[in-house]
Order: sequence, then structure tokens, then C-alpha cells
Amino acid sequence: MNLVLLQNGLDNISFAILLITLLLYWVGAAFPNIPYLSVLGTAGMAIANLCIAALLGARWIEAGYFPISNLYESLFFLTWGITTIHLIAEQMSRSRLVGVVTSPVAMGIVAFAALKLPPQMRVAEPLVPALKSNWLMMHVSVMMLSYATLMVGSLLAITFLILTRGQEVELSGSSLGTRISRNHQKPVTDFINYSQETVAESNPKGFTTNGNSTTAVLEFVKTTDNLQSATPLSPQRLTLVETIDNISYRIIGLGFPLLTIGIIAGAVWANEAWGSYWSWDPKETWALITWLVFAAYLHARITRGWQGRKPAILATTGFVVVWVCYLGVNLLGKGLHSYGWFF
Repeated sequence: MNLVLLQNGLDNISFAILLITLLLYWVGAAFPNIPYLSVLGTAGMAIANLCIAALLGARWIEAGYFPISNLYESLFFLTWGITTIHLIAEQMSRSRLVGVVTSPVAMGIVAFAALKLPPQMRVAEPLVPALKSNWLMMHVSVMMLSYATLMVGSLLAITFLILTRGQEVELSGSSLGTRISRNHQKPVTDFINYSQETVAESNPKGFTTNGNSTTAVLEFVKTTDNLQSATPLSPQRLTLVETIDNISYRIIGLGFPLLTIGIIAGAVWANEAWGSYWSWDPKETWALITWLVFAAYLHARITRGWQGRKPAILATTGFVVVWVCYLGVNLLGKGLHSYGWFF
């Protein structure tokens, strides 16, 4: 009974701390000159992470199995994963913008679990026979960690899109020599600058003996003049954009192997429990779609050399797909992986 009271207290405390943390991050972003807000936000995330870990630990002791068998437990485990990856990403980027985008998601998940779910869905019940396996911890925990990691990486990609809205961004692999132009125009290169100077020096009036050539030269000069008039981002913001893009790529690069391992472990467990490695259950189908989306993202960045907004848009699509995979099947209330209705 004491453990139940402890759990009820910890979920409410976690919500309160995450709400305060959200306010700290957002106020700090709006008023960057106020000292210590970023440090307090990081401390709030760390405390919320510890509170959720204590809640899951108390539930583990009470139920006698790893606490990830129903929607209430999985939501808190997902939030624990998001806050953990947040702390890693924030340490890597040293930017409060990480907390600006992750704290609302973490707070919203905890609010839904603690305030929206009916009491009967928060009770730890005995496991059904199919779940009485060591694969429960191996498969489900890895899948949830992959969801949390991919969500944080995708949130950073969304942040990148917001910071570069109205810009066409081309980043090199080392994020050096970047040129950013407005109105979705292509980057200005040294070749274009050189070509314009050559044309101007050889024919100041822009005329040649051929009328078509004259038009072509004038149009070329006009185009390059428009491109050169684009105003690049400030060096400070450009550095921030490069950092966010790089951290998003690294975080997604961490989440994808976790997703792969989780799917393989689930297939092995399904074969043991139901006699089939793959049954095209809604959760399995959407897990495959999620895998394909982020596989395309990594392929585009590693093999095709995509940088900037295009892969960020792909990662943003992945954010939606992850949520459909995680909660979409619950809206149907069907399938072997469904946690059941929650309305």
C-alpha cells in the first residue's frame, strides 16, 4: 500500500517538476539575459528523470516484473527515456533550445498518463501468459528507448526547420563554408561570383554581337545579383543551426540501431509465443514503416550526402510515424500489441 501511495505521489511530482522545467526553458529562451535559467532547467529535467525512475522502480518491486506491460507504465518509461536522451543531447549541444522542444513533449506525456488515464488502467495487474518471458524486458524496453531517442532527434530536426524557415540551407559534412540564401534560392558559390566578374570585365555594357547571347548574359547577371543580395544568418545563429543539425543526426543515428535490435528481438519473441516471426499485426507493420523512414533518412545523409532542410523534413515525418506506431494502434483497439482503449 505504501508503494502505491509512493507511485501516486511520484507521478504528480514528476508532472509538477516538468511543468516548472518547461516554464524555465521557455522563459530562458524569451529572455536569454536572465542568469541560471538554463542551469535550473537542466536540473529540473534531471530531477524529473530521477522521480520517474523511482516510480518505475517502486512499481517493479510491487508487481514483481519489469514495469512496461500497460499504457500507464509505457508512457512513464517513454518519458524517462526522453528526459535521459534530452540530458545527453543538451550536454552535446550546450543549447537551451533542446529543452525548449523536449520539455513540452515530456510534460504532455506525463500529464496524459497521470491525469487522463482512468484509475483502472494505472493498476499493476498480473501478466498474461504470453508476457511471462525475459523477452518482455529485452524487446519492449529497447523499442521504447528507440522511440524516445528518435523522438528527441526528430524534435531537434523540427527545431532546425523553424530556425531556418524561409532559408535554403546547404551544410557540408563538416558544417564549414555554409551559404544560406533567402526565399528558397540556391546558395551562392565562388564560381558564380567569379563568372559575374568575368562577364562585367569583358563586356561592361552586357552586349555581344549576338542578340540571344546579349539576353543570356543580362539574365545571368540579373540572377547572380539577386542571389548576392541575400542576407545570410548571423554567425552566432549559423553556428547554432549547424550544431542542432549535427546533434539531431547523431541522436537519430543512435535510435535507429536500437529500433533495429528491438524489432529483431520482437520477431524472435513472437516466434516463441505465437509460432510466427511476423504476422503483419498493426504494431508490427508500423514498426516496419518507422524503420524504413529513418533508414531512408540515414541513407540520404550518409550515401546521398543530404544536408540541411531536406533530411530534417524526412526526420519530421518520422516523428509523426513514431507516434502512429506507438499510440495509433491503440486508437484501433485491435491487434496483439494493443494496450486497449484509453478514452
